Amino acid sequence: MRRVPRVATTALAVLALAVVTPGAAQALPAAPPPASPAPPVDDLPEGWRLAGEGSGEELVWAADEPVPMGDARVEFYAGERLLGRPTPARDRRSFRLPLNGDRIGPAEKLRVVAGGRRLDEAAPTAGSRAPRPAPPAALPPANAVDPGKKGRYRTTSGEYTLTSVKLPGFPEPVEMRAAVTGPVNAPGKRPLALFLHGRHYTCYGAGDGQGGGWPCGSGTKPVPSHAGYHKAQKLLASQGYVTVSIAANGINGQDHLAEDGGAQARSSLVRLHLGRWADWAKEPAGAPAAVRAVSPADLSRVLLVGHSRGGEGVNRAALDSLYTPPAGQDGYHGPTRWKIRGNVLIGPTVFGQNPVPDVPSATILPGCDGDVSDLQGELYVDGTRRVSRGKALHSAVYMVGANHNFFNSEWTPGQAKAPADDDFGDDSDPVCSPEKKTRLTASQQQRAGATYIAAAARLFVAGDDRVRPLLDGAERRAPSADPARVLTHAVGANRTAAFLPDASTTVRGGRVCAQVDQDAARACLPPRTAGASPHFAAWDVSPEPGRDAVALRWTHPGAPVRVNPARPVSLAGADRLALRLIVPPNTTGTRLDVTLVDTAGHRAKLGRVRVDGLPGSGSTASYWGREVRVPLSATVADKLDLKRVKTLELTPRSRSGKAWLMDGWGWRPGTPAVRPAALPRVDVGRLTVDEGDSGVRTHHIPVRVSGQGSGTVRVSVPEPGTDRFTHRTVTVRPGTNDVDVPVEVRGDTRYGHDVSHDAYVKAVRGAVVGSHHGGVTARNDDPMPKVTLEPVADRVTEGKPLKWRMTLSEAVDVDIMAGLSFLPVDRGAELSTLDVDKRWLENEVGVPARPVRALSRMTEGDAVYVTVPAGKKSAEVRVPTVKDDAREPAESLKARLSVYDENWEPRPGGPVVTGTVRDAG
Repeated sequence: MRRVPRVATTALAVLALAVVTPGAAQALPAAPPPASPAPPVDDLPEGWRLAGEGSGEELVWAADEPVPMGDARVEFYAGERLLGRPTPARDRRSFRLPLNGDRIGPAEKLRVVAGGRRLDEAAPTAGSRAPRPAPPAALPPANAVDPGKKGRYRTTSGEYTLTSVKLPGFPEPVEMRAAVTGPVNAPGKRPLALFLHGRHYTCYGAGDGQGGGWPCGSGTKPVPSHAGYHKAQKLLASQGYVTVSIAANGINGQDHLAEDGGAQARSSLVRLHLGRWADWAKEPAGAPAAVRAVSPADLSRVLLVGHSRGGEGVNRAALDSLYTPPAGQDGYHGPTRWKIRGNVLIGPTVFGQNPVPDVPSATILPGCDGDVSDLQGELYVDGTRRVSRGKALHSAVYMVGANHNFFNSEWTPGQAKAPADDDFGDDSDPVCSPEKKTRLTASQQQRAGATYIAAAARLFVAGDDRVRPLLDGAERRAPSADPARVLTHAVGANRTAAFLPDASTTVRGGRVCAQVDQDAARACLPPRTAGASPHFAAWDVSPEPGRDAVALRWTHPGAPVRVNPARPVSLAGADRLALRLIVPPNTTGTRLDVTLVDTAGHRAKLGRVRVDGLPGSGSTASYWGREVRVPLSATVADKLDLKRVKTLELTPRSRSGKAWLMDGWGWRPGTPAVRPAALPRVDVGRLTVDEGDSGVRTHHIPVRVSGQGSGTVRVSVPEPGTDRFTHRTVTVRPGTNDVDVPVEVRGDTRYGHDVSHDAYVKAVRGAVVGSHHGGVTARNDDPMPKVTLEPVADRVTEGKPLKWRMTLSEAVDVDIMAGLSFLPVDRGAELSTLDVDKRWLENEVGVPARPVRALSRMTEGDAVYVTVPAGKKSAEVRVPTVKDDAREPAESLKARLSVYDENWEPRPGGPVVTGTVRDAG
């Protein structure tokens, strides 16, 4: 997603909000109107305005050009506090957010963000960027095995299309279409790799335009996003894997209706395809020709590969394959006849921050990602710590110079059939501009991506431990990925937890810092730091408890930072101590001595580590943890008791600097077998109730606990009328009501918007979370007022405006919006685009005056928008005409007023009016 510059609000941009669908709009926190009204907000920044009042008040932002469709969600912030996720108008230029009584705070702190990147201001200036990038470091030594080399099998490709399917919450069927590439005549049954693309434009055509709806309209066709991973598929197929890349345009065009951004729908689609492959494995004769042409698939060895929102989708599919989701939310209802051995996630979203802990994963983090710019996919690594047994390897693969789109050739200019672009979109960036040495070309990026997908397949599915150094944090490279600079770190596998900072950790010489907190004194990174850290990617809740690190800062060498966990830790049996340390981007030569102290006070210096920063700028998320290791030799074991280590000392040897300790582990080589734990699963649902006419009713947010055993989760609930949350840790067991969140709903008789009351859940230990967000929605059950449109001046001389008045039968709490669309006149000459004011036409309708055409022949959907503000009963709509020197007969127009209802859909049967313009001569 590219930056959109700050612009002034126009009437059109605000009124265009009348055509949106509000399914995904969320205000955070959601609350009933406060007892006393919030103080007025004056002097909003350019591009912003408030609409409505009371419970119907909305915050509106408008851009001067459409915001491109991407995987990151657009979010409104007040400072570092998330206000909510607005709903876009169909033109994707204007966005609205119901405030539900929430106070937005100081107006100057309003921000529009997508994936951590500002949309409402220009790119960072040179002065706000991180220091100049250091010269590229030399590539590390080659690994003993290069998974990017072509295999020995001949391959073939084809496609299949099956009957479309209905998924819960989506009105339109979703396609069952896929591209298959596999080996020919490879012996035995072959492992299966399934690819799922991310959220991109769904349709193209009609003058090279792109659209995000579904199904595709007349004159357009689906963007073939599923065909964009052919290079990676062909490499895997040559190595003996059957591969299938599935289409998901039908989800992309409707996922704004889903509270989770479409994660459950994508999981359903993945498992529907796997179910068909399981059928075909049993009865090959019934398979499509493209499936019969390749070697048979072994459904006990499945690798899932997901790009962007597709990454979150395959994570949920792996979760759902182990722990059954609620039937009402799921589109797949058959048995699980496959085993997922691992996931590869490419620039993924992780809106729920709910990674499946017991399925190995490799997450590719593109260093120049212009869409999911905060690289939130790091949470597929960090978010698994301590949740389950910790035996699954979870790797982060930081690819310097890669953008978001180019992993998919159908999203790459010069390769794609549909229009495509470079998502980073800043030609002045010192790291990510196309001409910089740190930036990868499309072909280099695709080759590197295919190589590391193959590495994950070889480790997770084939069990070849020789590939592990490419994913496990060792300084090794795959030559097939050259010249890409690829860095990795990991958790899990044969690591044992040692130093994982939390609220119980005590630190001397440094401090425990909060990864997500708007308070600069507590935050690990001050809120206005140039650049960002993937480790500190925000969630729905801020500040968020339970996510901590250790901050180090020194102005001279030699002063140790002592990290003391609440209880002594054991490093017995480990070969090395592995640390994940962050240093600022573009810095070099940060050196730290590493020492351990046991409970008896015995000390042992393990060695000295050097940590260099990644190439970064103010537009990249380059504060990323480098994995460093120091040996736990026999000499160390003789000096102290490795079973009872109480302190980790980090002593800076550089003159000055900063660093952050993410965690420390006892490390041993090897990749152990993973046996998923039997865990309880938590899903938060949504209950919709009528508000009623009076009184207060108490309802409870629906929370389902299934699975086995017991575990702990953190429940976060917004405090009504404030920007704070109440957090509590709850022990959950299947079939119980351990998570109880009551909600009060107040009735009234005045028309307004629905009001949502929300709750958020995250796994802490011994549990998994599917649907992390839900609540109670109090549905407006009062009728919309009657609307009339009466003439004020419907017969005028040219140069004078035609006028009508839109009137409500009563004032209401929200803006009532409508569009006046033009129809062919019944007789005589019709007003043209040259007969009305040019500037008005461009600003209010959004179309140019030329080429000249009748008003009714403008593009379908072009209309004059009018709004009656909350608390008012009427508004005037005008069509200004212009005077010319030509002698001509009277001209007229005919128009229909379409009023938008509470679901932002036009109500049928609106009033029709006419107007006549006489010649001035």
